[in-house]
Amino acid sequence: MMDATFEDGGEKPLRLMAFDAADLEVISSLCQDAVFPATEMSWRPKERRFAVLLNRFRWEDSDAADRQTRGYERVQAVLTVEGGSKGRSQGVDRADKALILSMLSVSFAPEADGAGKVVLTLAGDGLIEIDVEALEVTLRDVTRPYAAPSKAMPSHPG
Repeated sequence: MMDATFEDGGEKPLRLMAFDAADLEVISSLCQDAVFPATEMSWRPKERRFAVLLNRFRWEDSDAADRQTRGYERVQAVLTVEGGSKGRSQGVDRADKALILSMLSVSFAPEADGAGKVVLTLAGDGLIEIDVEALEVTLRDVTRPYAAPSKAMPSHPG
């Protein structure tokens, strides 16, 4: 039996779940350079859920042979953190309706008994932390891919 490849997925939407740090690294790599308005974050304490609607760059498709004709793409996706007991942010002004945030990474800081913090690191020293009982993060594409407005692959000079 062979491992699955990106080509096996074709144009199908992603739906990934992370229950350990290795799984979360995959989700983090796919969320890198995702952009989203601060207004698209949702914390539901009764449901113990944090969710954010991202416009993520399709890293899994960035080396496709037909890139010259189709161009770079983004897709809207929902990143969900389950089992959250408390959330906090730094450098994020939720009152600023025009604020656009850029995701650098998603990581897990483990604590005792499987609990820990899911950490969303944002460009410009922004940070969102969600205390969780156990790691459970989902990334799910919710729209069809669309042409990246910048028509370019994100870059990180320096």
